[in-house]
Amino acid sequence: MQRALGDADLELFRKDFLSHPTYRLVQNAITKVGLDGAATDRGIVNETGHALSVSLDDWKVTDQKHSGRCWLFAGLNLLRVGAMRKMGLKEFELSQNYVTFWDKLERANYFLEAVIETADRDVDDRTVATLLDVVADDGGQWDMFVAIVLKHGLVPKTFMPETQSSSSTDRMNWVLRYVLRQGAKTLRDSARSSVENARAEKADVLAVVHRVLCMHLGTPPAEIDWQWIDSDRNFHRDGPMTPQDFARRYVELPLDEYVCLVHDPRPTSPVGRTFTVEHLGNVVGASPVVYLNVEMPVMKELAARVLQSGEPVWFGCDVDKMMSSDFGIWDAALFDFPALYDARFDLEKADRLLYHESRMDHAMLFTGVDLVDGRPRRWRVENSWGKDKGKDGFYTMNDSWFDEYVFEVAVRKSLLTDDQRAALEQEPIVLPAWDPMGALAR
Repeated sequence: MQRALGDADLELFRKDFLSHPTYRLVQNAITKVGLDGAATDRGIVNETGHALSVSLDDWKVTDQKHSGRCWLFAGLNLLRVGAMRKMGLKEFELSQNYVTFWDKLERANYFLEAVIETADRDVDDRTVATLLDVVADDGGQWDMFVAIVLKHGLVPKTFMPETQSSSSTDRMNWVLRYVLRQGAKTLRDSARSSVENARAEKADVLAVVHRVLCMHLGTPPAEIDWQWIDSDRNFHRDGPMTPQDFARRYVELPLDEYVCLVHDPRPTSPVGRTFTVEHLGNVVGASPVVYLNVEMPVMKELAARVLQSGEPVWFGCDVDKMMSSDFGIWDAALFDFPALYDARFDLEKADRLLYHESRMDHAMLFTGVDLVDGRPRRWRVENSWGKDKGKDGFYTMNDSWFDEYVFEVAVRKSLLTDDQRAALEQEPIVLPAWDPMGALAR
C-alpha cells in the first residue's frame, strides 16, 4: 500500500467484505443484538456455575454508583466483615463518604507537594503533564486506602452517609481540578522565589479545597456515639469516641502488615523485585505504594489460602475485558472475537500492558474459590456496582480470566516465604508516573 488510502484500496476492502457470506451474517447479528450478544460463547456460559466449594459472603453488595471509588469500597467491604462479626450484625456498611473526604483532601496536599517538587521543570515535562492530567481523580491503591484508615480512622455509614456528589463525583471533581490546577500555577510561580513561599500559598489552596469538600460531601465527624441492635436484638452503645478509636476497636485486620503482590510480566519487570510508581500516593509521609512482582501461581496460591482461612481478598484487575454483567461471568475466552471478526486477537499480557491495551483499573474482593483437587477452577467476586449487576452484585471468575486480567492482590506479609519477605526490604524500582501499574489510582 501507499502512504494514503486510495480508491483502489477502498474498492478492494469493499469487495473482500461482500465476497464473504459469513461477514455479512455477522454484520446482521451485531447490528441487531450488539457485539456481546453476537460474540458470547454459550458453551462457556453454560459450563460456568455459580456454586463454589469455598464461599464466604452472606451479605449484600455495596454500590459506588457514578464514581471511581472501587478501591475504597473494596477496602471497606473487606474491613466490614470483621466489624459485622464483632458487633453481631448481618448487614453493616462503613462510611464510604468519610474516607472519600479525607482521601480528596490528603490527595490535594500530595499533589501540591509534587507540584512544588517539580516546579523547576517545564510545564510540558511529561511528569508534570501527568500530574496535571490525573489531579483529583477518584481512583487509588491498597496502600493509599491503608494510609487513610491509619490516619483518619473510620465511622459507620450512618454518621456520614452518601451525598449526591459522593455518588456522582464528576461535577465536584471538575471544581477540585480547577482549584488545584489554578493552585499549581500559583505554587510554581511562588517556588521560583522559595519553597517557603510556595507552602504558604499551598495553605490557601487547601483551605479552598476543604471548603469545597465540606459543601459537597458534608463535614466529617470528629467524635461519634455509636449505638446498634445486633442480630439477636440486643442493644449496644459504644462512645463517645473518635473515628480513630472506632477503627482500632472494630477493625480486626492488621492493616500495616499487608503487602501488595503484582503480576507484571513485562521484560522490564523482574520477578522477585519491588516496584513503586513515581508520585503515586495520597498521604504525605505515609508508607509508599510498593508492589512485589511474583509469578501468577504464587498469587493464586496465596489468594486461595486466605479464602480458605475465612478472609476475603482485595484485588486489582482490568475489569471490562471479557466480562458479562448479564451472566455475572468473567472468562478469558468469553467473547469469540477471532471467529467473529476473522482476525487475530492474540496479544499476550505483557504486550497488552506495553501497547496500552490493558491496565489495572478496578478493585474488588474475592469472597470464594472453587477448588478441584486443590487447584482453583473458579473465583467468587464481590463487586461494588450494586445488586442489579451480575448475580445480585456477585460475579463468577473462571481461572483463565485470573491469569490474563488480574494484576494485584493484598495479603499479609506473614504468608510470604523468607525470600519474598527479604525482597520487600530492597529499594524498589521506580516506574514513571504514567506507568500502567499506577492506573488504578487514575
